Amino acid sequence: MSNPSAAAAPPVEGDPKRKVALIVVLFAAFMDLLDSTIVNVAIPSIQTDLTTGYATVQWVVAGYLLSFAVLLILGGRLGDMYGRKKLFLTGVAGFTVASALCGFAGSPGTLVAARVLQGAMAALMVPQVLSIITAAFPPKERGAALGAFGGVAGLATVGGPIIGALLIDADLFGQGWRMVFLINLPVGILLFLAASAVIRESRSSESIKLDVVGTLLLTAGLLLLLVPLVQGRELGWPLWSFVAMIASVPVLAIFWAYQRRLGDQGRPGLIVPSMFRSRSFTAGIVANTVFFSVTIGHFLIFILFLQNGLGFSALRAGLTGVPWSFGVSFGAAFSATVLTAKLGRKVMVIGAILLAAGLAGISLTIELRGAELGSWSLLPTLLVGGLGMGMIIAPILDFILTDVPPEHAGAGSGVVNAFQQVGGALGIAVIGAIFIGFLGGGADTAAKDAGGQLRTALVQTHVSPDQQAKLTETFQTCFTERTKSKDPTVEPASCAPLTQVTDPQAGAAIGAAAKDARREVFSTALQHTIYAQLGLTALVLLLVLLLPKQARHHDEAWEETAEPGSEPAGPGVAEPRTA
Repeated sequence: MSNPSAAAAPPVEGDPKRKVALIVVLFAAFMDLLDSTIVNVAIPSIQTDLTTGYATVQWVVAGYLLSFAVLLILGGRLGDMYGRKKLFLTGVAGFTVASALCGFAGSPGTLVAARVLQGAMAALMVPQVLSIITAAFPPKERGAALGAFGGVAGLATVGGPIIGALLIDADLFGQGWRMVFLINLPVGILLFLAASAVIRESRSSESIKLDVVGTLLLTAGLLLLLVPLVQGRELGWPLWSFVAMIASVPVLAIFWAYQRRLGDQGRPGLIVPSMFRSRSFTAGIVANTVFFSVTIGHFLIFILFLQNGLGFSALRAGLTGVPWSFGVSFGAAFSATVLTAKLGRKVMVIGAILLAAGLAGISLTIELRGAELGSWSLLPTLLVGGLGMGMIIAPILDFILTDVPPEHAGAGSGVVNAFQQVGGALGIAVIGAIFIGFLGGGADTAAKDAGGQLRTALVQTHVSPDQQAKLTETFQTCFTERTKSKDPTVEPASCAPLTQVTDPQAGAAIGAAAKDARREVFSTALQHTIYAQLGLTALVLLLVLLLPKQARHHDEAWEETAEPGSEPAGPGVAEPRTA
């Protein structure tokens, strides 16, 4: 049982080392979020170096995401129980060790296991970031601190592919893809030492015991939901994936009913159901989940478009995203420090409009520039989209957590982070499936268009007319099958005759036709998928309008709703607001 005096929330003036502590926890959050996306760029190198299949190497990404998402809420609650600093340090140390195991892995199985461990340690570390911010900062400063976290989250999410490409391209110490993980070692050690010195311990003032039944129910429900979301697209959406997702609904419903029963009995559970009575918390959670679905899904298909459609290298594709990263950083910083205090939720409304404008601008730029599309022509619209993302991701956390009392900061933080991961997985699954669907649907048309150009070009070569017809037909079949393939690393058998062409002019004509076909089919697929993203962005805007006009922190609302000498209004959250 915790000591109530030690567990009490910090005094209203806040932790004197809070600004240094903020830098430390933000670096930790950046390290984790970077690791979630940086590995995507390294997948081809990992597959080649460890001589493994495409399906296996995908678990390097999936294993991390699953263990991280499933354990987030538990990690947040453990921080409330045993101390947020203690759990944060445990997570940083474990994450650093797991990064070393990833970097020195000699087999695919070892690497996947190390990534699962890395995700589990991140689940202990990341929920404490928001909890520590909530506990260390007084209400008037908390919005800017949470905004800084949102900005870091956006920057790391967008910057992962850039930094990953730079590390692999630099090939530091001859380690290639391994530096993607080994770079965490010095960072993790410094973070552990700094956190030990500047972060003050805090925990819930309530006596909380681990909810074993709730943990098992939540773990089962999230696995049933997330495993098919993460792996279904790669496996072609087999029947079991839909059965599992449907089965997750009653399991999660039982978990929710059990948590409510514990709350009615005055017993602490894994989550605090009373938090969901706050409109700001509930509407904010849903808006944030949809928002992450849009943005994470967009990053996936946009990188595919740049690399596979336009033929950009990993480094060039990453650098193309720099304007978006800059927009996120500036939008988050300016909205958190200046705009939100003056405009309240209007900042997020403007952000949603700018995000929609940026996405629509990408589609329009593709249409107008055509074959001349390049990194520079995308710069203005990427900057606008990044500004919109930054103006949402920075203030929304302050609105979500505005009614969550400090003693339940860990539970609230775990719920926020878990829903973000579910949103990201949904975005990758749904938006990715829409994009892949349009790729497959447009493959025949693109192959036919490029085939006509190829036949014309082959007339100028030394290839006989009969061979020209065969090569054109083979090209169309090869391109269609490769575009629709579940494993892009495997070359269909129909493509073999094209590799045996000896005439240099014919070979160049086939290469040019393939380039044009890829550009056409990926451009069309991205443009059509953006329509779905615009619809989801409109939903984010509508959900934002359900939030209070201004974020009033729990501490302030608590004092206002309590009569002199009485208990605060409500056992778990401040009195819900309707304004």
